[in-house]
Amino acid sequence: MSDTADMSHPALETGGPFGRPLFEDPSARALSRVGVVDVGSNSVRMVVFDGAARSPAYFYNEKVMAGLGQGLAETGMLNPRGRERALVALKRFALLAEAMGISPLTVVATAAVREAKDGPEFQAQVLAETGLKIWVIDGAEEARLSAQGVLLGWPEARGIVCDIGGNSMELARIADGKVGKRATTPLGPFRLQLIAPNKRAAHIARYLTELRDLLKSEGERIYLVGGSWRVIARLDMERRNYPLTVLHEYRMQPRGLIDTLDWIAASDLALLRARTGTGAERMELVPLACEVLREVVRVFKPSEIDISAYGIREGLLYEQMPAKLRARDPLIEAARMSEATQARIPGFGKKLFEFLEPLFPSVPPSRVRLIKAACLLHDTTWRAHPDYRAEACFDNATRANLGGLDHPGRVFLGLSLLHRYKNSRAGSRMEPLFRLLTEDEIQDAEVLGKAMRFGAMFSIADPASAGSLHWLAKKRVLELRLTPRGRGLLGEVAVARFNALALSMKAKGVILDAKAG
Repeated sequence: MSDTADMSHPALETGGPFGRPLFEDPSARALSRVGVVDVGSNSVRMVVFDGAARSPAYFYNEKVMAGLGQGLAETGMLNPRGRERALVALKRFALLAEAMGISPLTVVATAAVREAKDGPEFQAQVLAETGLKIWVIDGAEEARLSAQGVLLGWPEARGIVCDIGGNSMELARIADGKVGKRATTPLGPFRLQLIAPNKRAAHIARYLTELRDLLKSEGERIYLVGGSWRVIARLDMERRNYPLTVLHEYRMQPRGLIDTLDWIAASDLALLRARTGTGAERMELVPLACEVLREVVRVFKPSEIDISAYGIREGLLYEQMPAKLRARDPLIEAARMSEATQARIPGFGKKLFEFLEPLFPSVPPSRVRLIKAACLLHDTTWRAHPDYRAEACFDNATRANLGGLDHPGRVFLGLSLLHRYKNSRAGSRMEPLFRLLTEDEIQDAEVLGKAMRFGAMFSIADPASAGSLHWLAKKRVLELRLTPRGRGLLGEVAVARFNALALSMKAKGVILDAKAG
């Protein structure tokens, strides 16, 4: 176990495992294609990032459950079959990277390779046969990078990051965009297989109690990183009949999570596998991960348990980001990139937001960012068939890789975009997801959608050149004040959409010339 304070890292200057700086320009908004391979105790995964620098998209993602660390605690050596499978995977990944024009790949290895006696030999073999150099990190560094990955997708995260792998489990404190104390433990499922079942709870609790005291944590939010945790969260969704299966920012309460752990313990794992599409190798480790998580809840008494889909791989990117880039909102950056690459008129989203802003004079910043994101995304599914654009918008918002967006936020964004293309939501196949919102939030999303529906067709260049909106809340009157150009643009369809917007606001719609206002 290690205790390390937050500090600057030479990788910021040297490029670390990438061997080069990724963001030489602090104002960089776009990320060139970057490939990262994570060689873990259980899986070997290749991810290729692309797109918005602050909210990178997954251009390519492939995983092999090699089991490299299976049996390591007993033999001190990498699993022979795991070595073969990992080597085959790395050869393939090297060729894929070459074909994508992103060679060389950045390869990072964790507990299995760093602890195995034949770890250096495996590194040499990989280098000789694939040309890939493996960068082995220690437990404290693994904890730090994993925590940085959480910060990449969850900028306001505050609490304890808990990252479980096959042979180890790392914890780190995060707050104010920084990583604080961190520690590593041998609480990975492969190691726990060697502990007698009747002694496991006490064994786990001993380590966790020490960690609780080290990190001075009790009653805080815990962020879970790692495949085994994600499977448990997916099973929690299954038990609760939760309508949205996006794992990132899925939030669980302690009592409900304990109910799920009890349910998993009493269930047939083969049936659970079939219901969730979980691989056999991953499901085999879930019961042991459940034992660890049960003790995490008991010892740390968290206020909430949240899932982060981002970890070490994303942490490597965050490592290289200058402060100016880290400070940007990942949701807005992803929406900007989508608009720049997919909208008919890139840049119109900002003008649309400014045109609609008077309708939302007192909304909190958390809502303002959703309104901005919706305006940026409002035209990104225009290529879809008109009959399916509303559904395509909703699916994109609720299921896309978007950081800094909780589940109610996803549904709010999706519903507003649905109403951008469709007046009514009645009978929608997405209706089960609406229960993640309050009635007021559903109404607000409809108003935003109908506002975008009007504004986007009122003027395709700049709505402000055609008129302005004024919301007289006390009188419940919505005014559209037209410029001479706007008077010429105001056709019957625009009038119908303006009136639909006023109706959704439970207001009277009034159209007049700007000089009369």
